[in-house]
Formats: sequence, C-alpha cells, structure tokens
Amino acid sequence: MRFLALPVRALGALLLATTLRAAPAPAAPVALQDTVIESGTAEVVSSATETTFHLGKGVKVTGTNLKLTCDTLVVVAKRTGDPKATLGKQENFKSLVATGHVRLLQNDREATCERAEILPGEDQVVLTGNPKIRSLDGQYQASGDKMTLYRGQRRAVIDSGGDGRPTFTLPPLQDLGYEKEQAKKKPAASAPAATPAK
Repeated sequence: MRFLALPVRALGALLLATTLRAAPAPAAPVALQDTVIESGTAEVVSSATETTFHLGKGVKVTGTNLKLTCDTLVVVAKRTGDPKATLGKQENFKSLVATGHVRLLQNDREATCERAEILPGEDQVVLTGNPKIRSLDGQYQASGDKMTLYRGQRRAVIDSGGDGRPTFTLPPLQDLGYEKEQAKKKPAASAPAATPAK
C-alpha cells in the first residue's frame, strides 16, 4: 500500500531536525520533497483530536534528506477541522514510533535499533533495543542500551540500563607516547693488541 503526499510533509523535516545532529549543516539549502510512506498494510483511525496511522509488514519512508525503514510504524498526528471527516486536517505530529529492524539514514549518518520513538513536543528521539549510531565513512560509531537525541542541542545521552556500557569507536589516534631511544651501538670490538716479539 502506498501513501503519497499525505499531509505528512513535516515528517521528513521532523526526523531531519530531531535526529543525529552532530554533522554540520549542508552548505546549500536542501530542496523540500514530499514524504512518501510505503507499507504492506495500513490502517487509519481518527478521533475528534487525533489521527493514528498503523503501518506494517515492512515500512519505508522517504523524504527530505531522510530514509527510514522498519517493520511497523505508528504515527499519531493532531487534527483539526470537521470531526466527522475521515482524516481531517493534520496539524502536527504528537509521536512517531518505529519498531523492528529500524534503520534511519540521514546524510552520512545511520542509526539502527529495534525501537525509535520520536517525540516532537519534547524535542527528542529515544532509541532502544541495541541502538547504534555510525557515520557511513567509518569515522565514528556509538552504542549503548538507550540513546536519547535532543533536537537542536547537538547532544546525545547514552545510558547503560543493563550490563552493557556506552561504547564509542573513533578513528585511531597517533602515537602520543615518547620515542624510545634507539639502542646505543656498542663500539666495535677492537683487535687485540699485538704482543711484542721477544
């Protein structure tokens, strides 16, 4: 099933703005593109104040500077307008929860986990279930039990709720130790002095 140009255009901008803020912003502005959500199944349920999208059986989201894949995605959007309308007018997102084999690709960064909870009202993304963030060029990788990324702060908190410890893999450092002295060369053994003839 495919949804094109739902009033979900903000999804790409939201994920772009809330995830993996460590890389510098691109020099030129990025042209906005519609957010396209594809899934094997879809169900939309509306109340007078919210619309909930239940997407499953393999979900793919593409948008402005964003690619997201997961097994299931639940999107809760606030709505206004006619409460009797099937979808109503989508105003903004309350939450997006991606579960199962989550992979979020943005610029040169990738995040993988089993659950990604995007909370726009709290300006944060919470990754759980073996979360890892890495640069595609292999310059860095971070992992832990739970990662919370804060929008606009270039800040990530990595918690170790279990036995694991936050781990970072960075490029090698140059040898910062002192240079070992080269072994002093012993003077060549001199020939034994000749004994005078008698």
